[in-house]
Amino acid sequence: MPITGDSNPTADRPELPSSYGVQAAEAGRGLLDWHHADAQLGAARNYWVITASGDGLPHAAPVWGVWLKRRFYFGTDLASRKARNLDANPSVVIHLESGDEVVIVEGLAKLAPAPGIPEDVDAAYLAKYGLHLEGHPVYEVRPTRVFAWSEADFTGTATRWNL
Repeated sequence: MPITGDSNPTADRPELPSSYGVQAAEAGRGLLDWHHADAQLGAARNYWVITASGDGLPHAAPVWGVWLKRRFYFGTDLASRKARNLDANPSVVIHLESGDEVVIVEGLAKLAPAPGIPEDVDAAYLAKYGLHLEGHPVYEVRPTRVFAWSEADFTGTATRWNL
């Protein structure tokens, strides 16, 4: 399914050990709707970006960013550890702050060509934070999978979307 399309991605249960007790979606418990994850990603102020160096050394850092058209955009200095990691290994995880209403994005990051971040991305960032992204190094994260659940009902709400 194209990530930029208007249709919602298909949801299923994540593959977890049976000891987690996650129920089959058919067991009368539903999967979360895509809107649940999409809305939380759009509304968040702070995001955790998790990268790994070429040698596999992990690094986590909070960033500001925008979720727009099923992509995540954030800026960082090219000398930062996360930028150096992404240069060596474009795999990235984006995690919202909450451990109770969880949304996790797995994907690939690429440096947006300079200049040239989309105007709507810069406008969304300006509206959200009062700052421009344009003129700064910006990464675009293309999700491959998104996970979400509500901790209050983890076994009934754990949901995965493959994008």
